[in-house]
Amino acid sequence: MNAIQETNFQFPGQTGFYRGKVRDVYAFPDKLVMIASDRISAFDVVLPRPIPFKGQVLNQTAEYFLRATSDIVPNWLLAAPDPNVSIGLKCEPYAVEMVVRGYLAGHAWREYRDGHRILCGVALPDGLHENDRLPTPIVTPSTKAHEGHDEDISRDEILERGIVQESDYVQLEQYALALFARGTEMAASQGLILVDTKYEFGNLNGKVYLIDEVHTPDSSRYFYADTYEQKQQAGESQKQLSKEFVREWLIANGFQGKTGQSVPVMSDEWVNQISKRYIELFETVTGQSFQPDNAADPLVRIENNILQALTNVE
Repeated sequence: MNAIQETNFQFPGQTGFYRGKVRDVYAFPDKLVMIASDRISAFDVVLPRPIPFKGQVLNQTAEYFLRATSDIVPNWLLAAPDPNVSIGLKCEPYAVEMVVRGYLAGHAWREYRDGHRILCGVALPDGLHENDRLPTPIVTPSTKAHEGHDEDISRDEILERGIVQESDYVQLEQYALALFARGTEMAASQGLILVDTKYEFGNLNGKVYLIDEVHTPDSSRYFYADTYEQKQQAGESQKQLSKEFVREWLIANGFQGKTGQSVPVMSDEWVNQISKRYIELFETVTGQSFQPDNAADPLVRIENNILQALTNVE
């Protein structure tokens, strides 16, 4: 299995390049070509070994949900010409991520546990326990950091600092909640609970578009519905469908992304186990069978598919 660590292409008409934690992004005057590599990150650190098929899982999961939600909000996707590639409209990103939470989990729970009852300007009731369902889904925005950690921010702070205009913010919030409602329905049909997720939006010619990935295991947290109530009543940890298992392994091996810590050695067995878990995530979330692409040289395949697509995608 040839995992994709990075790409270094130069395409005709290309105007820019950006390497994110997971994706390599090639810019053109009116389009972006986004390649989902097999890199994996945790605690804002890219781990040293790529995970076979992880990029394909993320790209195809995002494509599945972008197409399934295009009636709610227009999105950036124009084509997915390769298992690891999406081509779409070049939008100007809003500098906030719209995080929607239906349950008190992860970061929200840690803040609540530490006594905070206001999260991103949203008041939370007393008496909640970890992983409890919230009375209604809430939007808890965060700043979109190019480097380092994203930071919580309230609606009022966003408007006061002029990060997003009020009319646009109202639209982003409405879109985010509608997308979360659709994601919740789709998850339920697969026996899952959509716990929380994040959405990113951009603007093109005054119109709001949904961009980046949607409802993937890297951007979302899922619980299994059939055991949720039983585990909650017993005070047990929920069975999760996300990349949380990678974070847990890192923590157990003494790494949380803090200064002076070293990433533990990732054995071949562990790398392959992560790969299998990502494939399981894809199949469980989408209800589709995963078809791994075993090209002898995936970089050649990717480059050829992009070159062909660039001549056809308008």
